Amino acid sequence: MSYHNDFVPHHGIRAPRAYLHTDAPRLALDGDWRFRLSPVADTPDDFAAPDFDDSGWDTLAVPCHWPLRGYGNPWYTNVVYPFPVDPPHPPEENPTGDHRVAFDVPEDWAGRRVVLRFEGVESCAKVWLNGAELGFFTGSRLPAEFDVTPRPGRNVLAVRVHQWSAASYLEDQDQWWLPGIFRSVTLEARGDLDDVFVHASYRDGQGTLLVDAPVPATVSVPALGISVAAGEEVTVPVEPWSAELPRLYDATVATDSETVRLRIGFRTVSIEDGVLLVNGEPLPLRGVNRHEFHPDHGRAVPYETMREDVLLMKRHNINAVRTSHYPPHPAFLDLCDELGLWVIDECDLETHGFVFTGWERNPSDVPEWRESYVDRMRRTLERDKNHPSIVLWSLGNESHTGANLAAMADWVRERDPSRPVHYEGDADCAYVDVYSRMYATHAEVDKIGQEPGMPFLQCEYAHAMGNGPGGLAEYVALFDRYPRIAGGFVWEWIDHGLRHPALEYAYGGDYGEPLHDGNFVIDGLLLPDRTPSPGLLDVKKVYEPIRISFVDGRVTVEELRPVPPLRFEWSAGAESGELDLSSGSAPLPPVDGLLTVRAVLASDQPWADAGHEITWAQHQAAPPDPSVVTGSDRPQRTADGFSFGAGEFDRFGRLRAFGGLAVGAPHLALWRAPTDNDRGENAHLDQTWHALGLHRLTHRLDGVSAGETLVVRERTAPAALARGAGVTYEWASAGDGLALTVSVEPDGEWPEPIGKLAITMPLPASIERVTWFGRGPGEAYPDTGHATRTGRWESTVDDLQTPYIRPQENGRRADVRWAELTSADGRGLRVAGDFAFTARRWTDADLAAAKHRNELTAGDSVWLTIDVGQQGIGTASCGPGALPEYVLTLRKTTFTVVLSPVVDA
Repeated sequence: MSYHNDFVPHHGIRAPRAYLHTDAPRLALDGDWRFRLSPVADTPDDFAAPDFDDSGWDTLAVPCHWPLRGYGNPWYTNVVYPFPVDPPHPPEENPTGDHRVAFDVPEDWAGRRVVLRFEGVESCAKVWLNGAELGFFTGSRLPAEFDVTPRPGRNVLAVRVHQWSAASYLEDQDQWWLPGIFRSVTLEARGDLDDVFVHASYRDGQGTLLVDAPVPATVSVPALGISVAAGEEVTVPVEPWSAELPRLYDATVATDSETVRLRIGFRTVSIEDGVLLVNGEPLPLRGVNRHEFHPDHGRAVPYETMREDVLLMKRHNINAVRTSHYPPHPAFLDLCDELGLWVIDECDLETHGFVFTGWERNPSDVPEWRESYVDRMRRTLERDKNHPSIVLWSLGNESHTGANLAAMADWVRERDPSRPVHYEGDADCAYVDVYSRMYATHAEVDKIGQEPGMPFLQCEYAHAMGNGPGGLAEYVALFDRYPRIAGGFVWEWIDHGLRHPALEYAYGGDYGEPLHDGNFVIDGLLLPDRTPSPGLLDVKKVYEPIRISFVDGRVTVEELRPVPPLRFEWSAGAESGELDLSSGSAPLPPVDGLLTVRAVLASDQPWADAGHEITWAQHQAAPPDPSVVTGSDRPQRTADGFSFGAGEFDRFGRLRAFGGLAVGAPHLALWRAPTDNDRGENAHLDQTWHALGLHRLTHRLDGVSAGETLVVRERTAPAALARGAGVTYEWASAGDGLALTVSVEPDGEWPEPIGKLAITMPLPASIERVTWFGRGPGEAYPDTGHATRTGRWESTVDDLQTPYIRPQENGRRADVRWAELTSADGRGLRVAGDFAFTARRWTDADLAAAKHRNELTAGDSVWLTIDVGQQGIGTASCGPGALPEYVLTLRKTTFTVVLSPVVDA
């Protein structure tokens, strides 16, 4: 049997050990390697010979994924396997990359033990050194080491990598399938400290330290005055480690031949009365799931990018990461230790595709796979065991259940009883320590919070795909309410859009994959270039570690999680100042109008500078006056219609010009370009709207009358249906403009949700700028936009758009009192009232038809939509739909907006 279709996970590799920062000499083998790609696995392996002529081969940089360097194509699936489900056999068509690199070892390495280490190879590798076979390994996101004996002078390392192997059945992890040597390869001249295991607990101001080592060694922690032998336990006063205050102590473990540098954090994880605790306090996980991803490099993420990710998380009040669905690069965990993030470290395991077989032959309960399962957990834990940031071990993801998972849990508890075991797929909680769910509804979470039992967490919730997620604030309110609920992790951190020369960013199907899951891989809080989406800004607000409120003439602050020293700033119009909230409250500043209070860092932190905003709140002293100033104009008949103030109307009473601008008549709109959540399997709103014909409404004129006001009556309805709506547009004089009152009367029963309740009208393409007073600067929908605040904002029409990778409804500005849309010459239109709006250079139909951003091109108009209601966003792309209070149905409605001309003074 060939090694790549065997149940055996590896042969010839060393026992797993911790990733150590050591002074042992190390030689990096990263760089230019020689490379050849073959379409099948069974090709001659003569290339491993040291004298093989590879001059005709290409050059490939290592680490990398070869499909991202022009060799074959990436392939995205979420759940389905892209090959027949016939374990343990991979497909016969199995792209195979042969790699060769020559290197010289330092002369002073002679006689020393040398270890060859691979940090990550997808999905199976066979290795030769100087023509001698060393062995093979699987486990794409796991390290593998070989004992080697390099010779003086030139050495040749040869590696054969298969895209598919038996192990691919264990790695169905909702991501691009990207073969290659994608993490570093090193040689290390070993000393005698092959492994170190740090045990550092905390209780009542005291830290207890014990460091295991395989040989006699000295453990030194200078800041604590510790110098003891390895294996000796010592207790001293310490500051504990936490995500909020990540206190690390520099330490060394030394022998005569080697010194290992450690950064030790003291903390204790425990479970008491169904509550997950760290250092005796409830652990509030306000987290995010993180795949490793870069739009150019795939999972070969540069260190600078990893660091920026952690900094972005900290700056957006995220305090926890689940490493979905495999151990990350070890440097990422170092950053979590240093900067402060709680971590659920997940094993490199998922067999989700077996769901389509009814879980028949699922490896989780097949004895032949047990060695692979336990091996993967062993290699995860041993590599990462010394990180204080890791507070739970996760067995993997979406692999159903079975004896092999239970065996993994048993091994973890024996090896490291200091951390609880997590696995969402154990529905009966037979072998885990926490009850974990994905996408439980708000009602379910509320019910669970009230019941006794294990600590509960949502390892995935609030699916951040496209516009959304909605319902975040309501979830976090439940997390805050119940001690049993440890919190949750938004799915996920970043859109996995691969940079593409024609499409900007590609997703499933863009490389001609015969079987794929489309844009389901575009589901992050960051766009692929790491631009924060509106969803990430909402996460920052709802994950706020303190809450500012206004009660009985006072500003109060409640601490939800520990925070660094803060400064509280207030502003109201041109006035500003600081508040002393050291006692928890202070009188409201004596100002009228809109008050904004901001909590900012009082001093520099490792993750942000002084002045960085943590959170904010607003207080409106007096509500705005909604009354409309009446005018004296009356509609006048003209040869071809009506003239009324700044408006010109055709003979059917439909607007055609306003203030000298060529505009179009407003019409009722009930549809929006579907969001990913509208298309979601738990909503199917796009199908509902299509069946109702909301995207193809027709407008029949029923009558026009002119007196004190101009009244136009229409019936709006889709073809093929008897249902519709009577709509009355009444224009009245209002100051220097016109007040438009829109009255909607449903005709027939409309129980289904609709997209929006709005009017849409075209404006000249010369409109460039928008200024408004309302919520901003970003978009907001009924259950999103928590990050938006009330104020005066400015934008271009183009910058109003949120550039989601798959175009969809976006860019709505909410709770608007007035908006001005103007051209470069200062002329334009002002709208006042109580409304929300979007302004785009394309229609909703254009937006819905586009699959990628490059397909959106400016038309002959700017389309202004004024709405008084939108369907909530929800998270139904992979979770529950909008909460009942955010569901929009067609109802009897009347609203008024005032249109006025804008002329540059």
